[in-house]
Order: sequence, then C-alpha cells, then structure tokens
Amino acid sequence: MTFRDLHNRPRPLLLPNAWDVPSALAFVEAGFTAVGTTSFGVASSIGKPDGGRSTREANLALANDLSYLPCHVSVDIEDGYDEDPERVADYAAELPAAGINIEDSSSERLIDPDAHAAKVAAIKRRCPDLFVNARVDTYWLNQEATTSATLDRAARYVDAGADGIFVPGATDPDLLRELTSRISVPLNVLVHPTLSLTELGELGVRRVSTGSLPYRAAIQAATDAALAVRDGRALPSAASYPDLQARLVRYRDDVENGRPASSPR
Repeated sequence: MTFRDLHNRPRPLLLPNAWDVPSALAFVEAGFTAVGTTSFGVASSIGKPDGGRSTREANLALANDLSYLPCHVSVDIEDGYDEDPERVADYAAELPAAGINIEDSSSERLIDPDAHAAKVAAIKRRCPDLFVNARVDTYWLNQEATTSATLDRAARYVDAGADGIFVPGATDPDLLRELTSRISVPLNVLVHPTLSLTELGELGVRRVSTGSLPYRAAIQAATDAALAVRDGRALPSAASYPDLQARLVRYRDDVENGRPASSPR
C-alpha cells in the first residue's frame, strides 16, 4: 500500500515517531509499515530545544538514514526552516520521504495562514507525490483556539494542496467530529489518553501520531533503569544486546547493499 492508502482504511493509521535509526528500527521490527519523526526528539537528542529550526540538517541526515528501511517515512520539518516558500520547497525536495509534516507556527507563535498556504503550494508544485500534512497549531499553542479559526486555516491549506491536516491539541470528541466532518482530507491528531484508535476512527480521524511520547517514555525508562540499580530494586525489562546488535548489523548491510527493491517509499 502507498503511504496515501494508509490514510484511507477503517482504522486510523497509527504513526509512531522516531528520533534516530535505532528507534525507527524498533518500530519496523514491531510491525509498523510507516514511521514518522519527532522534531522534539530529534532536537533534544542533539541538545537543542524544540521549535528553533535546529533540526534542519539533523532531519535531512535522519531522513537519508531511514530511507533504507522497509517502511514509509514521514518527516517533521517544523515550519519548513524558512519564510520563503520556494526555499521550503527546495528543502522538501531533498528529503527521501513519503511525507512531511509542516506546522503553521514559528517560535511558538502562529504565522499568517496565507504564508503557510504559500509554503504548502510551493511544496506540492515541486513534489506532487509527497504527502503534505499541514499542521494547524491553534489548539496546540492556545492561540485562535476556536473551531472557526481552525477550520479556516485548514481550508486554506487544503486549497493550497495539503493532503492531510494535523490538529495537535484537539481532544474533545465533539470538536473532532466537527473537524472530520468539515475537513475534506484525512485528519491527524495526537494519541489521546482516553480515546482508543477505534474510537478515534469512529469520530472520523484517519491518522494518529505518537508525537514525542515514545522519546519521552524512553528517557523516563532510562532514568528508571539507573535508579533501580542505585536503589537496589529489580531491574526493568529491556531488549537484549544481541538482538539490538543484530538489528543494527542488518541495517548496516542494507545500507551497504542499497535499499531493498521491495521496500516502500
């Protein structure tokens, strides 16, 4: 199935978000056929705060590294790392990916929706087959956090060619039902603490992202493991060294031999 096809099934696409090669390998090993990246995880892993355009080169390198995996890859490119739509499109064209996520905020502030729509349109002109997931940050930043403002922004991005709309922070079932009924492309939300994938699907949601949750859980698990040793408690379960090493050896061999022809792009 194409990456686009995965957004048109009865159950929403669950997109786990990786921050490096080992995390993406683990998701693929667990059976996921599509993997996203998390800008927070990527930025944090290089010692930078999220949202400051610090992930531009790291994301490009990660996308190239992940292009050898037998899965579809979607890259979170923050706001496109530039105000100029053509330069944003230039960057998107460099990514060996099936999709991207691009947000309509910079430095924790919403940008003009027409400026964001221009970025979406430029990317689609340059890369018509790239799945562009346009993120609406009204609820995420609690700025213009109304249904009407969110729908207005979403409509502009769809008109510009967006293939999907991502509204992080939208959690109320009635709101989600209204968004999915009035947005003509697949709606993406973050994982919900009380709504299952099935329930989100019944509300019309077509894609659910884990965001930075796996990265934050990994940091917490690493801390808990060290504390267990220090405090004399039972050690937590963990993947074995031989299994992880074997996974990396297989990945190295794939890189040296080129992408398997059967792998999705």
